[in-house]
Amino acid sequence: MSPTGDELVRVLATLANPHRVRVVATLARQRYYVSELARELGISRALLQVHLRKLEAAGLVTAQLELSDDGKAMKFYEVTPFAYELTPRSIAAAAETLSEPGQKGSGE
Repeated sequence: MSPTGDELVRVLATLANPHRVRVVATLARQRYYVSELARELGISRALLQVHLRKLEAAGLVTAQLELSDDGKAMKFYEVTPFAYELTPRSIAAAAETLSEPGQKGSGE
């Protein structure tokens, strides 16, 4: 199923940040808990959390809360399988379904 125009805009806008591209690339190799992922990427947990929320809102990553053996809550993130075909034809089809500017879901 092809994405709607609004979905495509949301995904492309989300991936238009180098930190978020690096997060997706790292999570494509394996799932990580937040602290481990922040160390792997060399960024603060606070900054990582901002990017993870945006990626999760766009449907590109998912999170699962798990308890460690010592009872500590750990939030693990992994990539949600996705594939987007970007061709002039697929973009034209998505554009047909875009919300009008100012409407909810329009990405503006």
